[in-house]
Amino acid sequence: MENLSFSILTISDTRDESSDESGAAIAESLDALRPARVIRKIVPDELMEISSAIKTMADASDAVFTTGGTGFSPRDVTPEATLPLLSRRAHGLEFLLTMRSLEETPFAALSRAVCGMRGRCLIVNLPGSPQGARCGMRALVPLLPHLFDQIRGGTH
Repeated sequence: MENLSFSILTISDTRDESSDESGAAIAESLDALRPARVIRKIVPDELMEISSAIKTMADASDAVFTTGGTGFSPRDVTPEATLPLLSRRAHGLEFLLTMRSLEETPFAALSRAVCGMRGRCLIVNLPGSPQGARCGMRALVPLLPHLFDQIRGGTH
């Protein structure tokens, strides 16, 4: 996994680098995979800014993990920014994230997060809370080596 590049996009109107605990939680989870590079960025809850950042990051990364903007508040538009960018949807990952999160909090049912592929880049929406981001990454990290092997043409 050392040759993989990951991007973390925090969607928030209130966070900056020093207060971005959910982005830090994702980065910490990815450390176990020893990636070649991890890029982090913060954008406000604005559809076009989120979409543009995901596109740019997807072009330069093997995976983009977003955090924030997946709930029901009027400014939560991360799924709407992500869906048009996906060439293939990953419903199983979405189900896994919801199922694992429900083990920790009933509020997980309020997530509208989506997952899928843009070309050969995995895109995953995660909750904006540090606890939710950690929970999602605990579910995903064990799957990522096999998933990236498949993306790169490996067999079952």
